[in-house]
Amino acid sequence: MKQYDIIIAGAGASGVFMSYELAKLKVNAKVLVLDKGSRLEERVCPIKRGLTKSCVKCNPCHIMNGYGGAGTLSDGKYNITTQFGGDLHNYVGVDKAMELMEYVDEVLCSMGGASAKLYSTGNSQLKTECLKYDLHLLEAKVRHLGTDRNVRILGEMYNYCKDKIDMQFHTVVSDVTREEDGTFVVTTTAGEQFSCRDLVLATGRSGSKWISQICDKMGVEQKKNRVDIGVRVELPAEIFKHITDDVYESKIIYQTDKYNDLVRTFCMNPYGEVVSENTNGIVTVNGHSYDDPSLHTQNTNFALLVSNHFTEPFDDSNEYGESIAKLSNMLGGGVLLQRFGDLVKGRRSSERRMRKCFTQPTLQATPGDLSLVIPKRQLDDIIEMIYALDKIAPGTANEDTLLYGVEVKFYNSVVRVDGNLETSVPNMYALGDGSGVTHSLSQASASGVHVARILAEKY
Repeated sequence: MKQYDIIIAGAGASGVFMSYELAKLKVNAKVLVLDKGSRLEERVCPIKRGLTKSCVKCNPCHIMNGYGGAGTLSDGKYNITTQFGGDLHNYVGVDKAMELMEYVDEVLCSMGGASAKLYSTGNSQLKTECLKYDLHLLEAKVRHLGTDRNVRILGEMYNYCKDKIDMQFHTVVSDVTREEDGTFVVTTTAGEQFSCRDLVLATGRSGSKWISQICDKMGVEQKKNRVDIGVRVELPAEIFKHITDDVYESKIIYQTDKYNDLVRTFCMNPYGEVVSENTNGIVTVNGHSYDDPSLHTQNTNFALLVSNHFTEPFDDSNEYGESIAKLSNMLGGGVLLQRFGDLVKGRRSSERRMRKCFTQPTLQATPGDLSLVIPKRQLDDIIEMIYALDKIAPGTANEDTLLYGVEVKFYNSVVRVDGNLETSVPNMYALGDGSGVTHSLSQASASGVHVARILAEKY
């Protein structure tokens, strides 16, 4: 059995920044990072390679797993704020959370991100314009790196750490046990065993079920979280140009008249592309954008999401989201695509109708009818939100606006942790999006730095 002082399960944003900070602080500890995905240079989706036109459900998914986690091949957007993106501030305080996120931004800039523009919604005229129509713009500073630059930065971080910290990929942790002396034994599906004094659970969104299983086994209390269900909207970039050129990422919340539900925009990608991703064998949709102008498209895409919470007798929000995503996969063989005009007229988007569409889709998806997949309440919310956005960005409610479905954001059950992000099991920590504490690249990365500094003092 190989012995370590610290084992980090997961090489996502929190695991990457934790390992970076431990390396930078020259901690006198032997550290191992385990991840079920691939090394950075191996993380290429078959669609990008031109080997296929649709998701073939790689196991594990290259977009969701591997060094850098799900954020690696995203659009590299870091929102520096406590208004959204998680609840880290409820554990470490608002000032500390902001300080940690600012530090994450400094690291990103030092590794090649300094030339990326830092946007702000704080003094934007857009906020006033939104309020005229009951739309609410959340405040944040936004550093947009782009998928291409984000990968280069993570490569620099990997090179910085690789000789100081052990990292092992294509490794699935099957079990964790705790010995009488307090040490942890980590067992992999390949039969390898590693022991450590401090165990960090940092598996991100794709590892949410795994973390829940480990916490259940260890007797760590968890609270059920929400699931966000919606669509990915794609339209000509000119429609949102006056907004994206100003603030880039506009987090807008709207309370619908019909149900008083909250609908929000999420992950806006100017001149970007729509992509599919595989979460635990379920194909959902997302969006990417790039720093390199030669990779820009003519479209902008963003998600519209409705949050769903459940109590008794059913409280498994992730299972609910999975069932809807599975229905979409069943009907469309993957991602479904529908014109907004067809949706409001109650008709299916067919291949014939798509050939007449003026907005060219950036993802090959199956034309279909989203009303057969998304429940009426959520679909009514989304339609009402599109008409509301049309008031600040005329053209949003155009007949040829494209809707891809479904987009589902799964959140892990919130693991009960203290201000050090330590669970009730001594020396076992839960951080990043897998813990349910954070929901963004900035906050997940900040949580990794936070725990690294705590363990640096310990060792």
